[in-house]
Amino acid sequence: MYLTVFRNRKRPDIDRAAYEADNARMEELAAAQPGFLSIKGFVADDGEVVAISEWESEEAARAWGSHPEHARVQARGRSDYYASYTLYSCPAPRVRRFHPEGQ
Repeated sequence: MYLTVFRNRKRPDIDRAAYEADNARMEELAAAQPGFLSIKGFVADDGEVVAISEWESEEAARAWGSHPEHARVQARGRSDYYASYTLYSCPAPRVRRFHPEGQ
């Protein structure tokens, strides 16, 4: 498994409709990529957003990172949407699970 954690803050003046359309398209496109497992997003009280995506392998995550349509939206994110961001790449994360019996 390979994880990416994308922490970001949006610019206060972004075009929300354009951002939401791009975000929805990227989630749809990512889900269609070989090796995609999941993506979840969270918003903190202070407005920071965190998206966590899971991939079968580093190669799958890197292929997604360089997908041509994704690359165009990444560039738009830097120019139009994000005040700042940090991307963490996590190869071979240690995973622990808890599942109560019967659930």
